[in-house]
Amino acid sequence: MRISGTLRSVFVVTALAVTLSSCGGGADQGGGDRHDRRAKAPEKPSASPTENLERIPGVGDRLQKQIPGDSRQVVAVYGKGEDSAQSEVALFSKHGATWDRDRTWSAHNGKKGWTADHHEGDKRSPVGVFTLTDAGGVLADPGAKLPYTRSSGFAAPRYWPKTHWNDFDLVIAIDYNRVKGTSPNDPTRPEGQSKGGSIWLHMDHGSGTSGCVSLSKQGMEYLLRTLDPARHPVIVMGDRDRLES
Repeated sequence: MRISGTLRSVFVVTALAVTLSSCGGGADQGGGDRHDRRAKAPEKPSASPTENLERIPGVGDRLQKQIPGDSRQVVAVYGKGEDSAQSEVALFSKHGATWDRDRTWSAHNGKKGWTADHHEGDKRSPVGVFTLTDAGGVLADPGAKLPYTRSSGFAAPRYWPKTHWNDFDLVIAIDYNRVKGTSPNDPTRPEGQSKGGSIWLHMDHGSGTSGCVSLSKQGMEYLLRTLDPARHPVIVMGDRDRLES
């Protein structure tokens, strides 16, 4: 079936609008330079503040049981409150039968807080446990172990405030309503558009997001260089009350 130029333009514009309505960048898939890269491990950080943990702290049985048994890396996002945009991100690594806290960063989440039933445009971050499989951004690959797609399609629209223009320079896709193994800016949403999508870890602009989790450039670089597909990384995220429930 041949598709007219008019219809094709409608499809492209629709995909772009859907992706930008969450934290995602542009829907341009054509210019991406996608590859697997196994970089040398970063230097070991200074002594962990908490070591030899039997489980991820601050996470109750309900979500703890959802962490896959083969996961050896967990990014935990501790939201300050159900309606707060402030949070803390901590990276935990498993060695043998116990977990060590690696590093911790200040962060932001959805500007209206958190929800266990995320929908398009609600400005809240989804609560849950999600895998981390793909990365990308406007900037060159900083040494990511996750497959990394560099593309100008990640660039934030220039009608956004200038403080937000670098949000998607570095991105890690959170596998909420997306297809694993694709670029983070792939607009496909298996559970439908109303469930939202394009939920990412990305660079911080100093305030709440449309649903993503944001942290410093240094934090993003560290996560990209540390998260390893062979260790099956996941993210556990939510406000503290629901994390502990």
